[in-house]
Amino acid sequence: MGEVKSDIEIARAAKKRPILEIGATLGIPPEHLLPYGHDKAKVSAEFIAAQKEKKNGRLILVTAINPTPAGEGKTTTTVGLGDGLNRIGKKAIVCIREASLGPCFGIKGGAAGGGYAQVVPMEDINLHFTGDFHAITSAHNLLAALIDNHIYWGNEQAIDIRRIAWRRVMDMNDRALRQIVGALGGVANGYPRETGFDITVASEVMAILCLATDIRDLERRLGSIIIGYRRDKSPVYARDIKADGAMAVLLKDAMQPNLVQTLENSPAFVHGGPFANIAHGCNSVVATATALKLADYVVTEAGFGADLGAEKFFDIKCRKAGLKPDAAVIVATVRAIKMNGGVKREDLGRENVEALRRGCANLGRHVQNVKKFGVPALVAINHFTTDTEAEVQAIKDYVRTLGSEAVLCKHWAEGSAGIEELAYKVVDLANAGHSQFSPLYPDDMPLFQKIETIAKDIYHASEVIADKVVRDQLRTWEDHGYGHLPICMAKTQYSFSTDPNLRGAPSGHTVPIREVRLAAGAGFVVVITGEIMTMPGLPKVPSSERIRLNEAGYIEGLF
Repeated sequence: MGEVKSDIEIARAAKKRPILEIGATLGIPPEHLLPYGHDKAKVSAEFIAAQKEKKNGRLILVTAINPTPAGEGKTTTTVGLGDGLNRIGKKAIVCIREASLGPCFGIKGGAAGGGYAQVVPMEDINLHFTGDFHAITSAHNLLAALIDNHIYWGNEQAIDIRRIAWRRVMDMNDRALRQIVGALGGVANGYPRETGFDITVASEVMAILCLATDIRDLERRLGSIIIGYRRDKSPVYARDIKADGAMAVLLKDAMQPNLVQTLENSPAFVHGGPFANIAHGCNSVVATATALKLADYVVTEAGFGADLGAEKFFDIKCRKAGLKPDAAVIVATVRAIKMNGGVKREDLGRENVEALRRGCANLGRHVQNVKKFGVPALVAINHFTTDTEAEVQAIKDYVRTLGSEAVLCKHWAEGSAGIEELAYKVVDLANAGHSQFSPLYPDDMPLFQKIETIAKDIYHASEVIADKVVRDQLRTWEDHGYGHLPICMAKTQYSFSTDPNLRGAPSGHTVPIREVRLAAGAGFVVVITGEIMTMPGLPKVPSSERIRLNEAGYIEGLF
């Protein structure tokens, strides 16, 4: 076996086509593409609006089992499946999220697929790309500055500075900024108050950009952001301090989807990037909706395991955008399933069918959960060279007992040629008309009951516990007309429970609610559970230590 190339080496060797040619394959005229160099472009709002009456293609969701340090390859499988569908003669577009700088320099080191199933230009996508995240950060912090400025100049809206709900953001993991005191240094700097930073991907502005249908809807949602409360506890909105117009201006270009390509020159929209553990975990509605008008099959991903990403994709994105997924693919690896079965990371390379069978409970739970939404599912076994035939067969046999099918996929090593079988099966499943999609809970269910429904039906918890202040807050929001909103759970991605060390398929656990936040502009209620943080920290040895420019001026260390 020859030397295995790194992801960045493979991406650098890609034979990319000019982005105008990629657009032409989708019927996008050059005047409706705003190029950022030769290999990425934004699609104009005018072109998107003109597609509205076209018939939708089939929507395929790619989700996964709970992530482990062993890796699952959800984005890699999403990209590979898109290439695979194009390989077998279908017209397919891939829709994925943009990468955040926080995890890029923290643990992940990149997020654009892997091996021979990547979107390119890989370096750009993982770094500044087309500037969308910077625009979101700027719009969010403009609002923060306007709030403090409004208070400084007399506080016409009578905002209670003890009840300001709008924090600041930056696109970096920085635990030192979680809780801060601002406006120190005397009268000229305003009124000192406690505040803090979240990571940009947890910003409500990010969620709004990803759920808005067009620029006008974006501006309306921005105006509906609750920035704080008065002493009588009535809400103050961003529109009350006239922030919505300027914020929309900053987001004008960021609102347009980014068109790039895969290593095999399949079209891909990479747009928006909320995390699935602390936000709603899906790429933008405008990118997915546009792709559905331009292709027969759209392959999109939802972050982390299906307990987070798929649940939010179904209950938030599909509910709000009127999308109806035709099929789902649940990504698993032999290694990750063995880890869920109790095998230590250093022992994953050795065959252990017994541990694999134990770990399959995690996969089984996700398959059953996806089916609760009425969406038929396949399992993609993302192949590693250490996998044995007996281990792969054990997964296939187990999945068959669930009434589904598992397919071995070698797209990481072989590109589209390694995922043909899954592509054919996805086409058959999506076209069979078996999808009876419906969200998990109705709009009119009380907010706390919605939280309990997710915790019990998806996480298999026995109860949800919350202080009186949390329950009272939820009831107050219901009284103010927000009871119809869906729930966005902020929970660890590593477990069905709120304990990241509890692998497999735990049941009967308790879900503690620490805090709730109303995202009135985005249109959901964020429920923060356990120890989850909306501003991550860096690990002891961050990926940034390996990222550098080499002698030739090329980036190394992104993967």
